Amino acid sequence: MPGTPGHIIETDRLRLTLHESTDFGPLAEMWADPAVVRHISGRPATAQESWARLLRYRGLWPVLGFGYWCVRTRDGDRYVGDVGFADFKRDTDPLLGGVPEAGWVLAPWAHGRGYATEALRGALEWLDRSTPFRRAVCLVAPDNRPSLRVAEKTGFLPAGPIRVGTEQAVLLERLT
Repeated sequence: MPGTPGHIIETDRLRLTLHESTDFGPLAEMWADPAVVRHISGRPATAQESWARLLRYRGLWPVLGFGYWCVRTRDGDRYVGDVGFADFKRDTDPLLGGVPEAGWVLAPWAHGRGYATEALRGALEWLDRSTPFRRAVCLVAPDNRPSLRVAEKTGFLPAGPIRVGTEQAVLLERLT
């Protein structure tokens, strides 16, 4: 739970903690930005959808034993974005089968600074150390070159195409 060492990750520049209600403002602002959601849903989120997302992030932890973190800078505590793992029981072909699905999303000001790679590396180290999972996956839009590079830099390898609902994506996997 909040404040426990297992739920806090510190990297050189970032601190990952569980989301709190005070994170709602910057989270909602980020998810409402068309540039942020372009490769995710293509549609900016409403405040209500962002609030449900924040609640879902917190709810993943007691149900799955893993979840999403709020990412902030260590020097100034500025909101960077969200990173973590989930099992969203997505309508995919092929099915993901209960494997932790890595995800990351950053505020526009944080793009291109290496924060996604740094935060995801910290989260993956936590996953390796704290869970029995030896496989993780991520789904990336085929034209999302920056996220494909983040996945590659953190050890994910292409595992083939995947259909998510009616959309095509790239399935990547990381084995330990």
